[in-house]
Amino acid sequence: MNNHFRAEYLKDVLSRFHRLKELGDRAIDQVSDEQFFTTLNSEDNSIAIIAKHMAGNMRSRWTRFLESDGEKPDRHRDREFEIDLKTTRSTIIKDWETGWSLLFTAVKALDPQDMDVKVRIRGNQYTVLEALNRQLIHYALHIGQIIMLAKHFASDTWKTLSIPRGQSEEYNRRMREQ
Repeated sequence: MNNHFRAEYLKDVLSRFHRLKELGDRAIDQVSDEQFFTTLNSEDNSIAIIAKHMAGNMRSRWTRFLESDGEKPDRHRDREFEIDLKTTRSTIIKDWETGWSLLFTAVKALDPQDMDVKVRIRGNQYTVLEALNRQLIHYALHIGQIIMLAKHFASDTWKTLSIPRGQSEEYNRRMREQ
């Protein structure tokens, strides 16, 4: 893999992580505090739990990304799926913002030559490229869950995050004109 490709990949993956965060933020902004913590049934996760889990994962994976195992000993993953009475939307959002900040800082610090460096996650070795792809897929899955739940709760007040229904042709026409 040549350095130009590696540099372009790093720019692209960073852009895609930013887009995922933007989509998650815009979906979360459309729900009330009550909806943020609501589950559809006892086996489902709420938006709050998904955001809390993602924040815990990001803190663990991106803190000292190249130097330490991405599953930090102080993580306690199972607790990310628990909400107690002291848990507030603002504490979860604060952790969410911190997690994304750690991710953006770690990815921005990568050089094209780092793509073949080996990192560990739960003791398993991955190249930086593999670890980036692994996390991109993981976060995209959870952002999709957040969007689905937010859209369900917002219902008729939902503001689309992409091309509104029935407006694809108009959107395509505008894109071709640019």
